[in-house]
Amino acid sequence: MQAIKASPFSPFHLNLNSTSSFPKITNLYIHQNYENPISCFPSIQRQNAKFKLFTAISPSVSTESETPFDEKTENENQQEKFEWYAEWYPIMPICDLDKRRPHGKKVMGIDVVVWWDRNEKEWKVMDDSCPHRYAPLSEGRIDQWGRLQCVYHGWCFNGAGDCKFIPQAPRDGPPVHTSKRACATVYPSCVQNDILWFWPNSDPLYKDIYLTKRPPYIPELDDSSFSKTFIVRDISYGYELLIENLMDPAHVQYSHYGIMNVPNCLCTVKADREGGRPLDIIVTKLDVNVITANQGPGRNTFVPPCVYYSYFAFGGPQGKTTAVSSGTVQEKPSVGKQKKALLVFICIPVSPGHSRIIFASPRNFATWADRIIPRWIFHLGQNLILDSDLYLLHVEERKLKEIGSYNWHKACYVPTKADAIVVAFRRWLNKYAGGQVDWRGKYNGDLPPTPPREQLLDRYWTHTVNCTSCNLAYKGLNALEVVLQIASIGVIAIVAAAKQGTLSVVARYSLVTIALLCFVASRWLSHFIYKNFHFHDYDHAFR
Repeated sequence: MQAIKASPFSPFHLNLNSTSSFPKITNLYIHQNYENPISCFPSIQRQNAKFKLFTAISPSVSTESETPFDEKTENENQQEKFEWYAEWYPIMPICDLDKRRPHGKKVMGIDVVVWWDRNEKEWKVMDDSCPHRYAPLSEGRIDQWGRLQCVYHGWCFNGAGDCKFIPQAPRDGPPVHTSKRACATVYPSCVQNDILWFWPNSDPLYKDIYLTKRPPYIPELDDSSFSKTFIVRDISYGYELLIENLMDPAHVQYSHYGIMNVPNCLCTVKADREGGRPLDIIVTKLDVNVITANQGPGRNTFVPPCVYYSYFAFGGPQGKTTAVSSGTVQEKPSVGKQKKALLVFICIPVSPGHSRIIFASPRNFATWADRIIPRWIFHLGQNLILDSDLYLLHVEERKLKEIGSYNWHKACYVPTKADAIVVAFRRWLNKYAGGQVDWRGKYNGDLPPTPPREQLLDRYWTHTVNCTSCNLAYKGLNALEVVLQIASIGVIAIVAAAKQGTLSVVARYSLVTIALLCFVASRWLSHFIYKNFHFHDYDHAFR
């Protein structure tokens, strides 16, 4: 899972036998400016005056602790606390949002409806409940005047949440639609890096929060010289496990064995069959606003609560980066073009036991691939990677739930440096963030029951229906399957109806062969559709 196309700690490419396609990465180099630790993250900018990436290397975090907290930690925890509801949260990339209809999503346990206000030319995020009798507005429609209409009784709302029309109200009666009780709840929202974000507080005090605090910004996602391909997937395990798994490079060779190939590194230690090696991961910063870590050529950062980000530079002249007073980074130009690739994992807490991931891998080389190859082709291999460790993480989450977040350091034996950043995340979670996502009492703390394996690994409802590219491919391939079946039956009917002697023996056998090929192709296509767009079980025992 930790990598969809490549690991954030060391580069690798998908197996050529896989259905996903990504250029093989070789000759990996990274900026060697260790005097300035911010230099290894030249792209991410936190557009908030109070936020700065680190300016000095702090002591490395060890991989094991006798206790999750000491007296000093508790005192610090009283002074510094991560506020879950004072942050921007991503909802979806706008490439997967249809302007013709409303979309229902859940983030931080909040049900929201996303819709395009063509009058204001903006995406709007509202509470997914009509103030009339709490019917979900996401099941509604956009009316002819560009308003959001509740499909239950026809109440209509504009982008500001004002009720503009109540069909049941007498035209000559009092204007009941102007009452504040008739208004829908609106959340502040913005589009950044082609992703829709929202602020989970509808208080009017935060109406213009975008002017003072913005989501983490990644310039390469807006740079036309970089390619990018988004994938979104709902995951049947929680936010904490999702973040932890992405930070863990050591599982890749085992959980994703046979799917992803990790090229040989400079390490001289002999690997086992799967390619596991000792990993030297050094955590360079851990505070309420950021976690950063180095591992060989990889440089990684976690910007709470959602963004986990990696940067690689490939060959060529090495440029240097410098930090400026605002906390942003500027890169000094170098002679010649340097190949760069970024891995961006955006992790969204949905509800206990459920999360959502948005992944993109912008790069400034081999950009032709994204322009020629449809997005759904890449998604086939990326979904397979997500599936390959989904079940084991789902089970692991339930075992860790019994242990408790604050007992994680005592219960889990993490003696190697390979787990350093995972340990750092758990410490951040316990020290600053209350040990888990703050659901504000919406849930009783229990995880949902484990569904049947086929439902747990379902791709259709967790990805296909929400992805514009995969949904279009799914409909097109199903139509092709029907065409092949009709062609097979039609050719057989022609052969059967032809009078004796009308068709030569060669022609008759040719038509029968065509019919047989059409039938076999339709059956293969049916299997391909089910395996790649509905359900694909991954058996580790025979890999």
